[in-house]
Amino acid sequence: MSEGVLRHCTEMQGERQYVDSKGQSEIGFAFCHLLGFDLLPRLKAIASQKLYRPVSGRAGDYPNLQDILTRPINWELIRQQYDEMIKFATALRLETAEPESILRRFTRNNLKHPTYQALAELGKAVKTIFLCRYLDAESLRQEINEGLNVVENWNSANGFIFYGKGGEIATNRLEDQEIAVLALHLLQACLVYINTLMIQQVLESPSWFEKMEPEDFRALSPLIYHHINPYGIFELNMGERLPIETKAAA
Repeated sequence: MSEGVLRHCTEMQGERQYVDSKGQSEIGFAFCHLLGFDLLPRLKAIASQKLYRPVSGRAGDYPNLQDILTRPINWELIRQQYDEMIKFATALRLETAEPESILRRFTRNNLKHPTYQALAELGKAVKTIFLCRYLDAESLRQEINEGLNVVENWNSANGFIFYGKGGEIATNRLEDQEIAVLALHLLQACLVYINTLMIQQVLESPSWFEKMEPEDFRALSPLIYHHINPYGIFELNMGERLPIETKAAA
């Protein structure tokens, strides 16, 4: 997820990243916050989430939230490891290290690592703020759902045009994997290009353009594929019988 935001080969600056429940973690919330964009997950088990208290010694605050409140955030640990956290985030941003190699250090196998613990604390604080926003704003929940629908539609399109292998790369050979992915990229570019031309041709007609509302323009996307037949068209002449060849007896 982080690599896709940081290395997308465009001039766009990502401000939000939509993921499902499996795409988020406390470490993910921490790194996204340090890198300057929002991690916006669609949480499936929202009822089991907990909110962390901002300070200690005030257990009586927020009486209506006692059932979902847990321990206070350890801000001192975050302050102690702040420089280390910034060092790793900067390495991600400047591409001086691969995201996989950095994030591999901050898994549950390194629970005692002080920087891991500080990132987890920061992630808990950021996630708590997100949960409050998520529960309070229906518009945010709708935005996340709409954003994920676009991604899921594109993933289904990839599986559709990569139909020969059921949407999977079924080989361990690096050369074959590279050819398969390059072919998929070519199909993606062709599909988007053709769909863009088709949409432009339709909107050139005043009768169609004048019917478009702002919501309709917002919903326009070249990521459509239901009009594509990946297997081609076989035309049959039902008025003729297929020729039957008979072998001469030996």
